[in-house]
Amino acid sequence: MSTAGFNSQNGTGTGQTYANGPSQNPVALQQLPGVSYSMTHQPPYNPMQAKAPSPPGPGLYPSGPYQPVPPVSSYQPGPPLSSYPTPPGQPLLTRPPLGGPPSHTPPQSASPSPGPRLPPAQATPPPPVSSSSYYSSPQQPQPMAPAWQYNTAPPPSGPPTSMNTPPRGPVANHVNPAASSTAPPPSSAAYSSAPQAHVSHSATQPLGPRMPPTSVHGYTQPGAAPPPMNPIAPHTYQPNRAPYGPPPTGPPPTMKPTPPPTGPPMANATPPPPKADAQCGGIVNSTLSPTEPDCQEGDIECPGTVAGNGPQAPNSYNHVDNKMAGLPQPGPPGRHLGHYPSLPPGYQNTSTPHNATSPMHPAMQAATQPYTQAPQPYQQPPVGPGPAQLSPSLAAMSLQSSTPEALRVVNLLQDRNLLPPSPIPAPTPCLPQDLQKINCNPEVFRSTLTSIPQTQSLLNKAKMPLGLLLHPFKDLSQLPVVTSSTIVRCRSCRTYINPFVSFLDQRRWKCNLCYRVNDVPEEFMYNPVSRSYGEPHKRPEVQNATIEFIAPSEYMLRPPQPAVYLFVLDVSHNAVETGYLNVFCQSLLDNINSLPGDSRTKVGFITFDSTIHFYNLQEGLSQPQMLIVSDIEDIFLPTPDSLLVNLNECKELVQDLLKSLPTLFEKTMETQSALGSALQAAFKLLSPTGGRMSVFQTQLPNLGVGALQSREDPNQRANAKDIQHLSPATDFYKKLALDCSGQQVAVDLFLLSAQYCDLASLGCISRYSAGSIYYYPSYHHQHNPSQVECFQKDLKRYLTRKIGFEAVMRIRCTKGMSIHTFHGNFFVRSTDLLSLPNVNPDAGFAVQMSIEENLDDMQVVSFQAALLYTSSKGERRIRVHTLCLPVVNSLSDIFAGADVQAISGLLACMAVDRSVTASLSDARDAMTNAAIDSLTSYRQSVLTIQQPGLLAPACLRLFPLFILALLKQKSFRTGTSTRLDDRVFAMCQLKYQPLIYAMLMIHPALYRVDDLTDEGALNINERTIPQPRLLQLSVEKLCREGAFLMDAGTVMYLWIGRNCHPNFLTQVLGVPNYAAVPDNLYMLPELDTAESQRTRAFIGWLRDQRPFFPSLHVIREESQRKASFMQNMIEDRTESALSYYEFLLHLQQQISK
Repeated sequence: MSTAGFNSQNGTGTGQTYANGPSQNPVALQQLPGVSYSMTHQPPYNPMQAKAPSPPGPGLYPSGPYQPVPPVSSYQPGPPLSSYPTPPGQPLLTRPPLGGPPSHTPPQSASPSPGPRLPPAQATPPPPVSSSSYYSSPQQPQPMAPAWQYNTAPPPSGPPTSMNTPPRGPVANHVNPAASSTAPPPSSAAYSSAPQAHVSHSATQPLGPRMPPTSVHGYTQPGAAPPPMNPIAPHTYQPNRAPYGPPPTGPPPTMKPTPPPTGPPMANATPPPPKADAQCGGIVNSTLSPTEPDCQEGDIECPGTVAGNGPQAPNSYNHVDNKMAGLPQPGPPGRHLGHYPSLPPGYQNTSTPHNATSPMHPAMQAATQPYTQAPQPYQQPPVGPGPAQLSPSLAAMSLQSSTPEALRVVNLLQDRNLLPPSPIPAPTPCLPQDLQKINCNPEVFRSTLTSIPQTQSLLNKAKMPLGLLLHPFKDLSQLPVVTSSTIVRCRSCRTYINPFVSFLDQRRWKCNLCYRVNDVPEEFMYNPVSRSYGEPHKRPEVQNATIEFIAPSEYMLRPPQPAVYLFVLDVSHNAVETGYLNVFCQSLLDNINSLPGDSRTKVGFITFDSTIHFYNLQEGLSQPQMLIVSDIEDIFLPTPDSLLVNLNECKELVQDLLKSLPTLFEKTMETQSALGSALQAAFKLLSPTGGRMSVFQTQLPNLGVGALQSREDPNQRANAKDIQHLSPATDFYKKLALDCSGQQVAVDLFLLSAQYCDLASLGCISRYSAGSIYYYPSYHHQHNPSQVECFQKDLKRYLTRKIGFEAVMRIRCTKGMSIHTFHGNFFVRSTDLLSLPNVNPDAGFAVQMSIEENLDDMQVVSFQAALLYTSSKGERRIRVHTLCLPVVNSLSDIFAGADVQAISGLLACMAVDRSVTASLSDARDAMTNAAIDSLTSYRQSVLTIQQPGLLAPACLRLFPLFILALLKQKSFRTGTSTRLDDRVFAMCQLKYQPLIYAMLMIHPALYRVDDLTDEGALNINERTIPQPRLLQLSVEKLCREGAFLMDAGTVMYLWIGRNCHPNFLTQVLGVPNYAAVPDNLYMLPELDTAESQRTRAFIGWLRDQRPFFPSLHVIREESQRKASFMQNMIEDRTESALSYYEFLLHLQQQISK
């Protein structure tokens, strides 16, 4: 089957990248002669200057130059990206029965699924952009060199296409009637959006309600909202700030009238014409009275009728969710509640003196304080100007007046001991203290630059990537939950009200993304926390940067789906040999009562070898009934109604099956694996409801559809500079994943194998359906007990963790900025909407951004991520995160706000995509160029006094080290015998893991643990946790008298020196001497000694901080695993990579050219 037609962002082929890689605008991969890497090259900044083009390879990511291929999507990126006319009277859709008549899909999309499809519309692809640097200039498209598109995507071209196609296909809760016409179900090729038409936010676009909450392409299309009136100081974005000076005394001053806006008319002056909301394409009700609730029909999060027309939900506020306990204080002390319009500083709309100075906020502070969503007590700062009297631009907080720590000049060649003794905190944005207090937790929402440049040219000059890293469904100890019949959102851009909006008076608020003035609904005047009326600025929605709404019924098209779990198990001879089936069945038996769900929860089982086995678990049977289908070419469901059963009603039968499964196949000699047919059967079974498919596979599929052949050549592995076969061998798994995504099915893959399984191909089934991938190389129940322990612990977490069904996510950003590339596991629907059939608390995402319009008149910009999902209890919920960052106009301020870990994490995602679309050597060169370019820019444009040496600002002092760590990471290293599946899995991890976990996989942590003490220890739950200092990753730091723990994220090594103190050996390892340390020790004995308790407490504490279970290997100097341990010594030289010092010399040589 030809794959050439899959040239969409989510597609494969030879034209452009799959959208799920970097869902990116077209990037050509051909090196242009004469394109050099210089500071004067203004168009796009390309950190990765690749060398020679690699020949176009088959499969997922193309390596040839970009061929404009019309994206096969019914979404047309035209100027008004968020208005779709929809035929009037469009009926609400419900999920159609399986097997409806397929609509005309492109011929390439021949899909095994019988589900209905949507007709694609032709869209004009954006023009190619120059790629000789990370940044591209939208104004000057140029031919491209093979490097990363860093911060700008090309502007969409072509006239808007009218979306009059009648909707067809399954409709989930988040798709409203017309949405289906704009967002076709992911049926193989019909899904594009590859060159994701990035949504720009231009003030020239027509007004009118726009995209709803979960905008992934940045806040979409604000419309012609006026610029901030009297340029509003950043602090007026926060409604409930206490003044910086002492509280005023005497009668309240009178409210100054709002001056007329300069520029376009007020957004709410004239009701805009009815528009379709891009998030779900329905007709927007623009004739609502000013006080009516603002939930619009055309919104993906509220596809039903207008909120407020139905029965009013109680306006309650549950500040406690999950583990959270205790209500917040009604309001922080120091905020004055009386004298309505004038005292709360957010309401003051007075002109701001231009000579006012702003208090400086440190640019680099520990930002990872305990995350409390409850408002913090507010300490009145010393006397100073109030928020409404501050300078109109945060750029006035020039960081150059007194050089902050972040800009301290460091000579990397002289200062070798740069690693801080404890983990690096996220930098704190340079915002006023009260704004920063309520800003989003950096573990949830983080930017690579905490100070946003005013212009794209300034960003290009800085040579650093601009992007966001998200962990949107993270388990939070405190999460405010609001139940209300009115969810207040901007009428124009659909942004959710948040702490960074400004209240003009008691009845009007101004959106912080598009600046439209909106009315405050009557219901919002009541504060359920303080039980007071007339203080909308004190509502929990305006006090918390992370909040969750329980959505009213208007946000659903059909009843929320039940929790449905289908387990698809490999039972071939190879699978039985590994012994995984015993562990799986026992783990599910142990945790069956902890599966998330309610009385509607359903489960089902499919096993497979060369045939497919179904299990009838219908209530009333005395024992489970196995049904075998041997016709794998034309798979069918033998008894469709009794294969997925209600767990509560049939729990005994399910338990009987789990007890008998391991013995049922213990004598099998069947060696073949028809995985593709099993997946097709599972898809048919789950299509009517949606749900989660958990697939356990132990070998290369070799029978029927989706059969694969081994592509790994061990002889080529050791020395090849460029690695082959990083892209899929077939598009079968991707196309099936798109079909699954369209029916709200996510596929999680557990790969337990000692042989090559072609994870590059199999992984597509999870990647495009928003699933997870678990990989256990060399898994065997007897020979590899540490892997068994990992599998058990991971499986328990997997079965019991929180889950969201039929989810979508969208990211919005302030007008003038746009989002153009996404990283993670998802499918991109309608350019900027991430389709997530399942969302789990362990999934991370990243996006790349560009600046479309100058941000000269803005002091701060905001980003908002909204995740709409169905909880396992059947509630429709919306989790919203809002991040506020300052805008600056100097390069020194940009560098001072650089987040070196976030930059490294985003570069890792980009390098993974570059490895697949071009070549591994291109990706490696590009990462090195990223370090060269940013340090060159710093030296030439920020340093006032030129000095010899390799100079970096303190905030970027670890950047070269992290780049070298990436070059030596399993994903990108060369010259060592790295198995292909191991490499591909490492790449998957970098794209999917939240930043805090990915950084350990990039740069492991090394501690000395034979001399742990209680000095500086943490006390958690009456346990004392020692805090040894971090050591550099060099053999110089090891000594034969000590014991050292290396934490590499997914694995830990405890290295024992040959002359290790006998006290540690006996008190911690329970052995008399060094020679008695076993070769395969993978857990520490529980000894009743202080040393043992300290060591186990420290290792346990490290493990508790992540959702997966890292195995522990105790190694001696002569152990087989010593090589793996030494490969993580990043600062030392290897046979194929430079030492850290040599790498610094190389950087200096390139910078001084």
